[in-house]
Amino acid sequence: MTWKRTATFLCADSSPENGDVVLMGVPFDGTSCFRPGSRFGPHSIRIWSDVLESFSPELDMDLEEIRLGDLGDLEVPVAGWDEVALRIRESMAPLLAEGKIPVVLGGEHLISLAAVGACLDRYPNLCVLHVDAHLDLRDEYESDRHTHATVMRRVMDLLGSDRVFQWGVRSGTREEWKMARSVGTIIDTPSEIRDRLGGRPLYLSLDLDVLDPSILPETGAPEPGGLFFRELLNFLHALRGLPIVGADVVEYSPAGPGMGGPSGAVAAKVVREVILLCEAGRT
Repeated sequence: MTWKRTATFLCADSSPENGDVVLMGVPFDGTSCFRPGSRFGPHSIRIWSDVLESFSPELDMDLEEIRLGDLGDLEVPVAGWDEVALRIRESMAPLLAEGKIPVVLGGEHLISLAAVGACLDRYPNLCVLHVDAHLDLRDEYESDRHTHATVMRRVMDLLGSDRVFQWGVRSGTREEWKMARSVGTIIDTPSEIRDRLGGRPLYLSLDLDVLDPSILPETGAPEPGGLFFRELLNFLHALRGLPIVGADVVEYSPAGPGMGGPSGAVAAKVVREVILLCEAGRT
């Protein structure tokens, strides 16, 4: 695999072999349809991470005290999902084989499908927690079965509906809502996840548009009526101790290849908490 490194997340080690949790960027937004630009997300998140402290007071954990690696950004084509998916899976496989926990920085939400597939190869009883404003359960979108709007439908094709949990959703078609309610993917509280998970390994997929656009406007498909930042953090912190074996944070879409706006600080802080949750579940 070919990697590009322009910045490193906060205090991460640029040698990924030194990490138990390993960051990898996937700058792909080939199916974004409203506000493209999430391909610039991984770089901007890393730049904005410099404004943060490494310590999370709510989790009482510090990035300085864990083994965190950062591979940089995977070089992927601007289009051609099959090749992108192959590169994601091939890059994650050795990390998972060594017992490391990959945390993927998007990029658009479709990249989660390949990341889940890689984790499923390693953990056959994998479950997925999908945190998002949108259900993403369409079977096709604009005549394509592989898009950001169909990603959880394709994940359900891999896992079955009983191993997918959705939280924070507030948008979808009538057909998507009917499907989600009929198969019971929507959960209301973290305790429901613990009860239904039953100790199985968990993949966390977090689309930043779950936050209200007043909190994070720089995203691919802003959806009013969302969470405030503290609500999201309270939910994430309640997941502490769950066996998270892989995660992604996707759909931060800065305006261009530079720093982007202060939404980058919001995205970076979410990434920090996700990293520490992965570490907490590991130990």
